[in-house]
This record gives sequence, C-alpha cells and structure tokens, in this order.
Amino acid sequence: MEKVMYQHKWVSGEAISFPAGKAVCIGRNYVAHAQELNNPIPESPLLFIKPASAFCDFSPAFTINEQLGEHHYEAELVLLVGETITADTLEPLSHICGIGLGLDLTLRHLQSQLKAQGHPWERAKAFDGSACLSAFIPAKELELTQPLEFRFWQNGQLRQYGETDKMIFKLDHLLQEVTRYFTLQPGDIVMTGTPQGVGKLNVGDSLALQLGDFEQLKSQVQAILQ
Repeated sequence: MEKVMYQHKWVSGEAISFPAGKAVCIGRNYVAHAQELNNPIPESPLLFIKPASAFCDFSPAFTINEQLGEHHYEAELVLLVGETITADTLEPLSHICGIGLGLDLTLRHLQSQLKAQGHPWERAKAFDGSACLSAFIPAKELELTQPLEFRFWQNGQLRQYGETDKMIFKLDHLLQEVTRYFTLQPGDIVMTGTPQGVGKLNVGDSLALQLGDFEQLKSQVQAILQ
C-alpha cells in the first residue's frame, strides 16, 4: 500500500504552503518523565532528529507496525517554524508560526537495547510514522511567553498532562540551544519533550489530544497493512 504523503495543515483544514522538514526533538525535558524511566536529569537539552518521512497525521487515525515491537506514546507540544532561525536570531519565538501537539512514538525495548550498547536511537525513534502530528494553530492566536498546557487521553483515561512552566528548558531556551547546532527552516518542527505518564499503544486504542481550551483532537490506532 502506497504511503500517503504528509502535509502540514492549519486547524482550518487549509494546507500550509511550505513543505515538511525535519523534526528536532527534545528528550527528558520534564523532571518526572526522566525519573519514571530512571534517566538522569539533563544539564542541557538532549537533542535528536526525526526526518520528514517520520511525519504522519494524528487524526483521524494512524497505523503502527507491531512487527517492529511495542510502540510507546510520548505526547508533546510541537512548534512549527515559519521563518529561518539561526544562532544569530534575536527573538526566535517570533519566527514560530504554528503551535500543535504530537506523539513521539518510541520502540521502547529497542531503544533500551540501543542505549545499553551505546548506539544511536534512530531505529527506535525516527522510523516511518513515528511523529504523529496534529494540525497547527496559528501562533498569533496564542502567547508563547505565557504558560501553555496540554493533555493526552488513551481509551478515555487521562495519561499525560504537560505545562510549559514545568519544562526544564523553556521554549525560548530550547530554540536558542537547537540553533547552536541546527538551522531551523520553514516547515521544520520542534517537539519540545514529554511529561510523565508514557506507556504502550495498542491497535484499536482510542486517543485524544487537547491544547489548552482548544477543541479536543481524536484518533484511532490501526494496524499497518502489509
């Protein structure tokens, strides 16, 4: 079955003009999440990248390939880059054009094996379909310097609750740190880290994400068709 090409969208349903780029992801950006996986609290942001081939739409459904192993959800606030951001950009948050939510899907057992061997995480973190993304709310409708909160439900049970105020590294700091190493271009996203409560996904699960008081977004987990 041919894979449907992903395209960033506004919550209005309108396609966003620039192409999907890379995802720069932040690991261990909440103290309680680091602790639940018995990881040390980082002194600087832990960064890794997913390619555009990892992107898929969260709604109305997405697929997982159970042959790869257990897929764990990690709900996150997602920033969409609208203008190029470099290390010299004075106000990087002003170059963010959209705010959304997403699931950073993780093959947890494989990740643990790779970490134990001292190997990179890409096979466990950057596989096709590992970044399930919502449509984006225009950044002008939100105040990024003020606290934002989001929630994730699995089969009607609240699993994760995140607040930007509880992040170890706040949004402006994240963008400054990311762009020390990676130029951010229009269509790139930054996945800002997950709070505690991560767990296993199952085919048939009903999921929901909500950013603040905006409309709840719903999805269904389906098996990939071989």
